[in-house]
Amino acid sequence: MERSVTTCILQGGTTTHPGEHCSMYRGKMEKKRTRNYSTVVYPESAPENWQMILEEQCVPAFVSPIHNKDINSDGDLKKEHFHVMVMFDGVKTQEQAREVFDLIGGVGVEPIKSVRAYARYLCHLDNPDKMKYKIDDVLSLSGADYNTMISLASDKYSAIGEMIDFCIQNRIDSYAELLLYAKDNRVDWFHVLCDNGTVTMVQFLKSRYWEIHKRYTEDMN
Repeated sequence: MERSVTTCILQGGTTTHPGEHCSMYRGKMEKKRTRNYSTVVYPESAPENWQMILEEQCVPAFVSPIHNKDINSDGDLKKEHFHVMVMFDGVKTQEQAREVFDLIGGVGVEPIKSVRAYARYLCHLDNPDKMKYKIDDVLSLSGADYNTMISLASDKYSAIGEMIDFCIQNRIDSYAELLLYAKDNRVDWFHVLCDNGTVTMVQFLKSRYWEIHKRYTEDMN
């Protein structure tokens, strides 16, 4: 009688386990934790009120417009589906995320590496070869703000560049004024300032204030 052989790809190489199904590898993956996960929901196999069920979980989430015009590589129309992303307040395992997705008939559990990039994917905003869907048709649940999410700066350097332009355009030379504005209006800027962008912006504002004051003094003389 033949014994089945399954090959697992693990860090550092491959290993073959007769009759096993890579439980060691799957176990490691299940124990990894992150805050954000995605799944796909097919209306034909999901509960009729699946969106209400998702809302009742009180987890910030986005539901894409129904993707009913996506095309396979062979040119055939894909089955209608929704993309769902949830953003937990704390880190969760894939198994914990699956508990939520099982309630709504979600297929698959995928960790999200970039919430901004995935949020934009819900409408194919950065995919020129794919059908675009309307931003206004995205369903935002439990306090999630889709328009803010897709507008966030993609990295700290972009955020700092945007803050510099904002300070120049609005004649801001106070770090406190910038920080308060970011806290109330631009959460991506606020995170950068709280993490590691403070030194750059403080030095910029100091230098800008000094240059403005110098010009003013020269004009007075």
